[in-house]
Amino acid sequence: MKVKVSRKEHFNAAHRLFNPNWTEEQNEKVFGKCNNPNYHGHNYELIVSLVGEPDPETGYVYDLKVLSDIIKENVLIKLDHKNLNLDTEYFLSLIPTAENIALVIWRILRQKIDPKFELKITLYETERNFVEYPAS
Repeated sequence: MKVKVSRKEHFNAAHRLFNPNWTEEQNEKVFGKCNNPNYHGHNYELIVSLVGEPDPETGYVYDLKVLSDIIKENVLIKLDHKNLNLDTEYFLSLIPTAENIALVIWRILRQKIDPKFELKITLYETERNFVEYPAS
């Protein structure tokens, strides 16, 4: 019997969508206002989900307090109130789209969470725009 448990967190971060191999015109055409050279910010909502079997001794799939601590120590401290392009190592050569941010978060957490658990990242960039990795 597999059960999914989830932890919701949030962080605020600025970024600029910009491909340095393109002209300013091409960046403007593809990324529009998200290409603002002065950056722009989002209030991200992050949902980290784990799927596994409940432990017969605790009833937990995963201790959500432990999951919360892992997220805070390995994701929030590194991304919250940062300029993703300038203040983090992850996006020095990777465009910080919501898709890439979700993938980076998944890679960080995958190293910290036992692979017996399926890991899914849902990242809301706005109330209406969100991404999931891996895709269902």
